[in-house]
Amino acid sequence: MNLAKKMILASAAALALSACSSMPWNNVRLAGSLSGGEEVPAVNTAGRGTLEGSYNKDTHKLAYTVTYEGLSGPATAAHFHGPANVGQNAGVVIPFPSAANPIKGEATLTDAQAADLLAGRWYANVHTRAHPGGEIRGQVGVR
Repeated sequence: MNLAKKMILASAAALALSACSSMPWNNVRLAGSLSGGEEVPAVNTAGRGTLEGSYNKDTHKLAYTVTYEGLSGPATAAHFHGPANVGQNAGVVIPFPSAANPIKGEATLTDAQAADLLAGRWYANVHTRAHPGGEIRGQVGVR
């Protein structure tokens, strides 16, 4: 193989590798199911919800959407908590700007926050007047 062909192949390989940094595997898909049974202590409610999200490892951006239905009344607050395993409570790490359904937002995470999120140590919950500690909750998991 002559030098010109080697240089073209090397350039193509470098271009391919640089494109990898924006490939989909840098985006981690997240999901969770929210219910009263996941609250600590458990809450008897018909409420339920889902969380869909993604985390970009390059930009450290978390994007999320939480939807819910069947709550005992209007949502008064909602947020991510952590770090906590299933069955444990923790403080708020990211408050949602609004609890209105659907809840959509973005946040830039620190390395420590990202590590806890990707390890499954965050949960989302939605509060109501009847359940100020949270009516529905769901652990965030990597999909």
